[in-house]
Amino acid sequence: MSVDFQIVKVHPDLILYVDALQKKNAEALSFYPKCVFERESENGRIFLGLLNGQPCGYLYVGAAGSDVKCHQVCIEYDARRKLYGAALVAAMEEYATGAFTITLRCGFDLDANRFWSEMGYKCIAVQDGGIRRMRKINVWRKSLQEELLVTDTAVQPASGKTDASIWRRNKNTGIITQFARGKSMRDYRAMIISQDSTKQP
Repeated sequence: MSVDFQIVKVHPDLILYVDALQKKNAEALSFYPKCVFERESENGRIFLGLLNGQPCGYLYVGAAGSDVKCHQVCIEYDARRKLYGAALVAAMEEYATGAFTITLRCGFDLDANRFWSEMGYKCIAVQDGGIRRMRKINVWRKSLQEELLVTDTAVQPASGKTDASIWRRNKNTGIITQFARGKSMRDYRAMIISQDSTKQP
């Protein structure tokens, strides 16, 4: 890795850069409003990668606890596969010292799944994602300490392609919302699929 790469938590362009890179990679990342990045940068939870003094990627991590959530990792396209993402993850794992695990979610159609596997994370579950992309979500976890009792059982990560056709056919019904989460999202998803199947010849 280049000696000109460093990781910082304070930078004059941090918020604008992170928000812009998130928008540029909107199809691969969960969306967070800029105010979240402002708050979390104050909490020291955004790690900014600098290459030759210029931002080239970031990692957004949740609060320290027994299980630390990795919310987003994004590297500029032309800086990928050069170990900068791995360096950001190593910084996150150092931040998470004292935690038992780090957990994250990754869309089944993303190359990042291979990255997480190579970083020593294992897929522990596959969940349904949001309505618009009809994407499966792989849940990845890494143990940071020896587990004395129960260990997570690894599962085969899902792979495939997103499909927005159901969303497009039903988006004018007023039923779909990108802000639905948890049980509401699951209920919406089931209803949309059911409605869509009755429309098909």
